[in-house]
Amino acid sequence: MKMMPLCGGMLFISKWRRQKLPLQLFVALCLNLAIAPAVYAAVDGVQRRQAWAIGLLGLVTLGLAIYLLDVVFHPERY
Repeated sequence: MKMMPLCGGMLFISKWRRQKLPLQLFVALCLNLAIAPAVYAAVDGVQRRQAWAIGLLGLVTLGLAIYLLDVVFHPERY
């Protein structure tokens, strides 16, 4: 069977589908773009760097909570 050569865009998309961690990190950083200004505005006396860290910590905590709920309710998958 002869393999068809992949063009640059198709190769890029196929690599992104196999490697999910970089895509998840990118989505988390994009979500943090929306969360960090809200944290910065809500808490008085917080620097921008601290607001970014709090937003990222909240996203990681939310992700872990969703993962652990999935592990608890579907243990046969893991």
